[in-house]
Amino acid sequence: MKSERQPKEQRLHVAIIMDGNGRWAQARNLPRAAGHRAGAENVRSVVESALRLGVGTLTLYAFSSDNWQRPPAEVGTLMRLLHEYLLTDTNACIQHGVRLSIIGRRDRLPRALCDAIEIAEAATAAGRALHLRFAVDYSARDAIFRAAKRFYKATELSPQSFAAVLAEVNHDGAQDVDLLIRTGGEQRLSDFLLWESAYAELYFTNRMWPDFTAEDLAAALAEFRARERRFGRVPGAAAS
Repeated sequence: MKSERQPKEQRLHVAIIMDGNGRWAQARNLPRAAGHRAGAENVRSVVESALRLGVGTLTLYAFSSDNWQRPPAEVGTLMRLLHEYLLTDTNACIQHGVRLSIIGRRDRLPRALCDAIEIAEAATAAGRALHLRFAVDYSARDAIFRAAKRFYKATELSPQSFAAVLAEVNHDGAQDVDLLIRTGGEQRLSDFLLWESAYAELYFTNRMWPDFTAEDLAAALAEFRARERRFGRVPGAAAS
């Protein structure tokens, strides 16, 4: 993993907390499952938009470790939707040069889903147009804690070597997050990519995830590019 001072030519890492599916459904007198299905459909649209907009890495918060506390039927729906996406969209990812990765724990996921993850990751490994990552059974605190328990074995003690161990724990590594978007109106990180987002620009929108469009993503990227990222330096010095 690179440090926070990314080369200017490196493409952006955008992370999204896809919030608001349930409230989207409730506002339409629909079951929460309908909101999750609408949100899953919107993933395809946003991935296509990220490709067009030149995003290098897109990490989507699909299922947090805290989400196991939801009703079993809702958890089952979320797992099925992810499984369906892997089965139906892997070929499209291959055609468009999209590499698929799943970060987070896998020991609590259904065996069939783990098999589908491994197949999709292997099939899309050569993709270079976009690195699409889904965070599933993911907790940043838990990942950092598990990495810390392994870290004493590292021969090089540095932030970079710790990031490498963290990547092992997550099953995948990526550059630091440049822009973190949260839909649905809430303004918190919810245990998402805490290490990787240390210098991320934060963008919150009231738009519910099923309604988040290509135009919304473009607007978030435009605001990101209008901000000055100083990394602790004085204003005007970050670009020097």
